[in-house]
Amino acid sequence: QVQLVESGGGLVQAGGSLRLSCAASGRTFSSYFMGWFRQAPGKEREFVSSINWSSGNTYYADYVKGRFTISKDNAKKTVYLQMNSLQPEDTGAYYCAAGRPPIVITAAHEYDYWGRGTQVTVSS
Repeated sequence: QVQLVESGGGLVQAGGSLRLSCAASGRTFSSYFMGWFRQAPGKEREFVSSINWSSGNTYYADYVKGRFTISKDNAKKTVYLQMNSLQPEDTGAYYCAAGRPPIVITAAHEYDYWGRGTQVTVSS
């Protein structure tokens, strides 16, 4: 059974940092894109970042570029999202997802597996 389990969310002040983790299990994700999406109340789920498990190539939405860093640990089958300089507009539920290529990495519906999410709240 495929599982993606996010952790690391919490409450932080503007300008602070958090590191999210996504632990993957249940299958081999060697060629998959591992993505992070977020969803604020009343808004659609939006793309944040993605990494290809085999190549290590990374992709970022413009609104997080330079502040967020995605990475992976093959041995631990875990993907991380380091979030720095957090702002109130970064508040939302953050979801980890896995998609088998070829996919449009910014499109949530292209991903095959999803975690349950972890809440990030940034206070001003």
